[in-house]
Amino acid sequence: MGDVAVGARSGHDGEEHRGRPVDAADPAADGAVTSGNEPGSDSDGGRSGGQPPTDGQGSGGAAPAKKQRSFWKELPILIGIALVLALLIKTFLVQAFSIPSDSMQNTLQQGDRVLVDKLTPWFGSEPERGEVVVFHDPDNWLAGEPTPDPNALQTFLSWIGLMPSAEEKDLIKRVVGVGGDTIQCEGTGPLTVNGKALNEPYVYPGNTPCSQDDQGGQFKVKVPKGFIWVMGDHRQNSRDSRYNQSDVNHGMVPVDKVVGRAVVIAWPINRWDTLPVPDTYSQNLGAGSAALTVAPQGVALVGAVPFVLWRRRRVAAETR
Repeated sequence: MGDVAVGARSGHDGEEHRGRPVDAADPAADGAVTSGNEPGSDSDGGRSGGQPPTDGQGSGGAAPAKKQRSFWKELPILIGIALVLALLIKTFLVQAFSIPSDSMQNTLQQGDRVLVDKLTPWFGSEPERGEVVVFHDPDNWLAGEPTPDPNALQTFLSWIGLMPSAEEKDLIKRVVGVGGDTIQCEGTGPLTVNGKALNEPYVYPGNTPCSQDDQGGQFKVKVPKGFIWVMGDHRQNSRDSRYNQSDVNHGMVPVDKVVGRAVVIAWPINRWDTLPVPDTYSQNLGAGSAALTVAPQGVALVGAVPFVLWRRRRVAAETR
């Protein structure tokens, strides 16, 4: 019957248990329980008078509670998990970038921190007109720009994705045209896409949509497939596609250089805002309409099908 009590009285008054003397120092005399089977136990399982049955765990009582680790011992594990998650998020989901110049005023101010969606491109979706995107320097656009010298803390924060890396030369602009589009600026504007004029309220106050200079302010270009044409919202203070037409890509940005779309201003708090596509880009602009805009939803739907089928089978099995 399991564990037995030592020193319990037999059914006969005054008779010691199997000849073992009972004294005051014996712990069994006050109902204590020891582990292991004792030879010569009573037929009733060795229960002491009034003692409840043992639970079969060896001691006859509750198992001792496992000692919980101290917070300081668990802290390194928690930090390690947090760092791994941060790296995964930075690599595949979202990354923070700092705005270093005024080329996107007033949409973005120097010093703003934006969160960039890096997940959508993994599903095959390409940049669309009107989106604000971060991209790697296509062909030495940042030549002559000072290189930041981060301290140890900034280096660590950039490593886990809370700050941009000083070694990564990235730019942020608005997508005006995609592959197949014809973009044109005449006079002071408006800017046209495939012959349709854009209404651009986001252009910096006092600027005109097109610049009247001979360095790139007047142009007409057709965007090849696999490329985008980008411009800053501060039109008279942005070295964008217009002013890099002499590079290897003729001012275009290869789609594979795009890091992701900036979706929200996260810092400072009083500047918090989303970065939606302006309404003017919802008109029918023809030509280079993005055919992959449904790719993320389509992939998500396909990915959900196996889960739904598995769940249906499980429910069916449980109801049999």
